[in-house]
Amino acid sequence: MFKKLAIIFVAVFGVLLAVPTIAPSLAPYFPSWIQPIPLGLDLKGGAQLLLEVDTDAMMKDKTAQLYEDARSALIDRDNGVIRFSNMRNSDGVVSLVVRDDDDVSKARGRLKSEFGDAIDISVEGRTVSLTYSQKAKDEMLQDALSRSIEIVRRRIDALGTKEPSIQSQGGKYILVQLPGVDNPERIKDLIGQTAKMTFHLVNEDITQEQLASGRAPKGTEFLPLMEAPDQLIPVYSRVEVSGESLKDSQADFDQNNMPVVTTVFDSGGARKFARLTTEHVNERFAIVLDDMVLSAPTIREPIPGGRGQISGGFTLQGAKDLAVLLRSGALPAPLQVIEERTVGAGLGADTIASGKIASLVGMIFIMIFMIVCYRGFGVIASFVLVINLAMIIGISALLGATLTLPGIAGIVLTLGMAVDANILPFERIRDEIRAGATPLRAVEAGFHRSMKAVLDGNLTNLICSLVLFQFGAGPIRGFAVTLSVGVLTTLFTCVSLSKVIIDWYMNGKNKKIGYVRSK
Repeated sequence: MFKKLAIIFVAVFGVLLAVPTIAPSLAPYFPSWIQPIPLGLDLKGGAQLLLEVDTDAMMKDKTAQLYEDARSALIDRDNGVIRFSNMRNSDGVVSLVVRDDDDVSKARGRLKSEFGDAIDISVEGRTVSLTYSQKAKDEMLQDALSRSIEIVRRRIDALGTKEPSIQSQGGKYILVQLPGVDNPERIKDLIGQTAKMTFHLVNEDITQEQLASGRAPKGTEFLPLMEAPDQLIPVYSRVEVSGESLKDSQADFDQNNMPVVTTVFDSGGARKFARLTTEHVNERFAIVLDDMVLSAPTIREPIPGGRGQISGGFTLQGAKDLAVLLRSGALPAPLQVIEERTVGAGLGADTIASGKIASLVGMIFIMIFMIVCYRGFGVIASFVLVINLAMIIGISALLGATLTLPGIAGIVLTLGMAVDANILPFERIRDEIRAGATPLRAVEAGFHRSMKAVLDGNLTNLICSLVLFQFGAGPIRGFAVTLSVGVLTTLFTCVSLSKVIIDWYMNGKNKKIGYVRSK
């Protein structure tokens, strides 16, 4: 008895999960964790962006870092300075000339020890060349792709965009789908910014004539001021504090009620920032974002504690967007929008209507077939088919799945296959009665002996759907989700729930089963 009550409870609970989707007006009366199933881009309308990871720019930055690291390794005083000259960084290759012949093998060994299998080293005479190995390049690309996906997700989530779909595609591409977004320009701006922030000291010895010439001396860069791009700020190339040390950033107002961005550094960044502001009081330092100077304030006093404030003539929205960028982290490589599509909500509404009609027509034909072939038991099968549909929708919503057009196709296909789980036991019941069994014994034997075939058939469907989910992408995954949920709900409704209802109908008596005739 307890088992039957548990089955009925699960069925009722599954139907209740679907109520907010079937009747959205009732959604406010349900808990927050029971909500309508979200619609995908093809049903709700919205924007789709295909982004490409700029591998050339990424490798340029990585090679520049290799240049600095190799230089530091060779002039390491603790291990002995290896003298060299003519060090260059060109086309992904770092090269240098070792001054003494006796130091060539020593330089090669030290660089190999420093970088391991990440680099390939070639030696011609006293010239040593370093490049990243293909394996290291592949790992960098994969790491950049996965980090970019996570950062893009954090940036979009911070804007409150609901149900975004963000996934890798084709090795170096990221597909972003934004249901319900009609104008993706602001999101494109946020996604497209690398948001690489650094803090530099300002070179106060640069004259206006040098700035006008545009030729920066070695160790100095002329960077444009963000709010006035024609104005160049001379900053030292050396990074004093990196934006990677930022722990948090928020939009706020200063004492003049102007929008600013407050920053909080982690412990390491706080120590560096405190040392910078202590050792350079009354000097200017530049806050640089993606090679543009946000502001270049004068350090009036030491700033301990790791808290800072960035001002730059922001609007409130601009301050919020910058805070989102800094809080989500810098992209490991620039992202280029190479394709943009917009799907109208009207097309999505037409698709939903077509999906509803297809599901309804399919269910009606299935029900007619079952009732004609199996009479009273066919009515029971039709009833559990409706429960099955409701449970697929409700459980998919509970799991946070997004309903797409392929997902609707998965539901329709599931309904068509679900009746197999009823037909098999019904046919076994027919065989048992023809063999002379009583209706009660026939029902028990029919469900028991058909169970293996039902499980085998649905298990193979479940395996296929899980494989599709694991290795598929986009629409294929939507199809796989509804198909997987449908297989599980089919086993529950068409086997367990059907058996409970038939037992209730039989009520322990050998009632006549109208769809069979004994020999």
